[in-house]
Amino acid sequence: MKTIIVIPARYDSTRFPGKVLADDTGKFLVQHTYERALCAENADEVLIATDSEKVLRACESFGAKAVMTSGTHQSGTDRIAEAVTQSDAELVVNLQADEPEIDPAYIDKLIDLLKSDEGSQMATLVSGFGNPDQVKDPNVVKVVTQVNGRAIYFSRSPIPFSRESNGVGDLDNYLRHLGVYAYRREFLTAFTSLPQGELEKTEKLEQLRALENGYSIITGKVEHTWDGIDTAEQYAQFVKRIKG
Repeated sequence: MKTIIVIPARYDSTRFPGKVLADDTGKFLVQHTYERALCAENADEVLIATDSEKVLRACESFGAKAVMTSGTHQSGTDRIAEAVTQSDAELVVNLQADEPEIDPAYIDKLIDLLKSDEGSQMATLVSGFGNPDQVKDPNVVKVVTQVNGRAIYFSRSPIPFSRESNGVGDLDNYLRHLGVYAYRREFLTAFTSLPQGELEKTEKLEQLRALENGYSIITGKVEHTWDGIDTAEQYAQFVKRIKG
């Protein structure tokens, strides 16, 4: 199956404006992510989708394939759906531009997950937790799955809720959701045309739209998490790691 990785790169980030073009390491942040994506062995193409001429020119400066998309999209998923309109790829990977430290082997695992589970329309990755505070943190998304790995529900709350421990029980019972996805292309088109459901509106989690509409999401567990870059402070720490 032909597979394309699409990196949505919006310039006007709310918490860190212009972050995709931050270049304190000597490379643009989006360039780091692009180069990691190129190392994935199971992908045939890597494309950056942006709403900014400034980002487009920067991507062209380091040799990336990039396209302009509408500035009115509400999410990166919508941007990706537009970007692959003319693509003949059967599988589409959604890799956020602020994920410069993702392991390319994890991208390959994600692609293999969807290829091997014909009954699922989406795939995503999960990991374990390091401490109970992470489970309680609403900024860290949790997921519960069936025994076959298909997602039952995603939440910002601790799930499952441990009645005996009044919240968080044995850490081995909790899975952390990692925000990277693979889709079947025809599903992606259908998904972005669906209205937001009440679960998605309540939790502010886009993937719940798929579950609300009866689609299946297969998950795969990986050993390590990685840090996305949401704030200037997180970017500063990333620069230290790179230079260190």
